[in-house]
Amino acid sequence: MKKGMSRRDFLQQSAVGIAAASSLGSVAMSQSAMPKRALGKTGLEVTILSFGAGSQFLKNKNGVWEPMLQKAYDAGIRLFDSSYGYTPALFNQKEGSALSSEERLGEVLGPYRKSVIISTKIEVKSRNVAEGMKEFETSLKRLKTDYLDILLVHSIEANEDVPALCSGLYKELGKLKEAGTVKFIGFSSMNSAEKSKAMLEAAPVDVCILAMNATQYGKFAAVALPTAREKNVGVIAMKAMRNVVDKSSPAECLNYVWSQPGVATAVVGHVGMTNLEQNIQLALTHKAQTQAQQRDLENRMAPLAGPHALVWARPDYRDGMMC
Repeated sequence: MKKGMSRRDFLQQSAVGIAAASSLGSVAMSQSAMPKRALGKTGLEVTILSFGAGSQFLKNKNGVWEPMLQKAYDAGIRLFDSSYGYTPALFNQKEGSALSSEERLGEVLGPYRKSVIISTKIEVKSRNVAEGMKEFETSLKRLKTDYLDILLVHSIEANEDVPALCSGLYKELGKLKEAGTVKFIGFSSMNSAEKSKAMLEAAPVDVCILAMNATQYGKFAAVALPTAREKNVGVIAMKAMRNVVDKSSPAECLNYVWSQPGVATAVVGHVGMTNLEQNIQLALTHKAQTQAQQRDLENRMAPLAGPHALVWARPDYRDGMMC
């Protein structure tokens, strides 16, 4: 990106070149080509591949991440997931030295606001209502929007006090939904399928993001997913590839989660345009795995089910960390 050129000008001037250079071709890039599914009872329709704007996305330097967002949009991806806590601090950078994930989305997706689904999360670990609402207001400013499509409580933990959360911070999210500032509410979790199930049973959940891959670590597909299906909650799978893709293949990893009944989409973070293009192609050519194929993959991946292999399963990990 040339010095002095705004990101919007950069995107406008380079859009034609980006599309021409794409290895996917114009037919594959058609918005109607990628399989779509209903996001539970929300009435939203999403492509099976969604854009994760977490720590992996933040690794992309200026001049790289801008066309990646444009590429995702051009491919038909409409759900972009972020969080208040996805900031340069993850990389030990000072605030202001680089844009946060939410700010990046706000820079590029502004012109498409009415046609994209923006999901972000409240981070506050204490679940304090006042602090959570401050985060929400900051997120709106960063994203350059006056409403959110999806607002989630980030990272339901094994020690989560579900009744307290439901009567406190989550109740406040419900008020935002009633006011129309937020369309749909829910939570994310990669640490406790049991507490995720409890949230699904106790709270009015529209959308949830659950950790799910062929290692079966955390047992989200077995414990929480059936309840989500029963209640017609929109399920977004995360961690489908993190720390496991080198032991199988991107196609196996993604097709596995896409083949789980009730999963609407997989949210994936990408480092570099090549990885994004490859995963778009996998979405375009997705074929459901048979139960036999799933069991075979689970058996091969089972030795990786734990903190020894999964960085995000370690006790000191917080979703979005750069490791």
